[in-house]
Amino acid sequence: MNVDFAIVGCGAIGCRHAAVVDAERRGSIVSLCDVELGRAKELAEKYGPEIPCFDDFDQMLRHTDASIVNICTPHGLHAEMAIKAANAGKHILVEKPMALTVKDANEMIAAAQANGVHLMVVKQNRFNVPIALTRNALQTGKLGRIFMVKCDVLWNRHDGYYQSSNWRGRLDLEGGALYTQASHFIDLLNWWFGDVVEVEADVATFNHDVEIEDCGNALLKFDSGVMGALTWTTCVYNKNYEGSITIIGEFGTIKIGGPYLNKIEYWDVRALPLQDDIVFCDKPNAYGKYQGTSSNHDKVVTNVVAKLLNERHHVVEGDEGVMSIKAIEMIYAKARRHRGE
Repeated sequence: MNVDFAIVGCGAIGCRHAAVVDAERRGSIVSLCDVELGRAKELAEKYGPEIPCFDDFDQMLRHTDASIVNICTPHGLHAEMAIKAANAGKHILVEKPMALTVKDANEMIAAAQANGVHLMVVKQNRFNVPIALTRNALQTGKLGRIFMVKCDVLWNRHDGYYQSSNWRGRLDLEGGALYTQASHFIDLLNWWFGDVVEVEADVATFNHDVEIEDCGNALLKFDSGVMGALTWTTCVYNKNYEGSITIIGEFGTIKIGGPYLNKIEYWDVRALPLQDDIVFCDKPNAYGKYQGTSSNHDKVVTNVVAKLLNERHHVVEGDEGVMSIKAIEMIYAKARRHRGE
């Protein structure tokens, strides 16, 4: 059996989705859509000139035979498109962030439930080797009680990054750096330690001509009782410095680092030493016609196919994906109150 995909949004992330679907032996691209039709046609030339291309999402939904729609558009469009896809009877795989508000995310979930379709969210970092090792240590209780977690997202985004896009840096379409640069990190904190229930936060825009923040700090309290600290910025000089999570537990300390949470930088766990033969750095993925960064999108798509074929899978669905949106909303709301806005 095969699963047919339609991809809307043929920019950088849409190209990655096309690549991994093309490489998936039980997946096929059957429709492409982008407001710039030429971009969709260019992608079709790479993966099949016969693939129908559209510049109107509603039209694509009326004509596509796809069973699932991959939403790879600017963040602010995710909710409306997901609801339309659900109403058309299509399963949905939406890129992070799932939506820009909890209200929108809940409406997406409700639309999927009402139409009997699956709403799935891309959380590819859950498949990183260091993440899996840490998840195992937490699930098996090897760290004992968890006291604190510290997360740093210290990245560079130069002016050209924002200037080359008509949506990056905009409040209505991007929402903020937490949605773009930090949402995967927040997802992992929620996955491991539960919902955020208390927040202190502040943000600032120091180094870019954008509507969103480029620096922020937050103190977090999770419903598990774990204390958390989050620092994020896009102002690091020259290139990305670090994306890391450090966990302080009763019987161990773990730091996951590297540019993309793809390296164990410190591991001292009383009853769980690291094996010597584990490869800790996730390598760049090659998808036939496309060379990507360390992303694990291929594992996301493989698990989506497994779910739709009623096989064992590890897919993040909407009711779990909304947790990080809730946390981000709380952080931004507290930051606005802190600044008297």
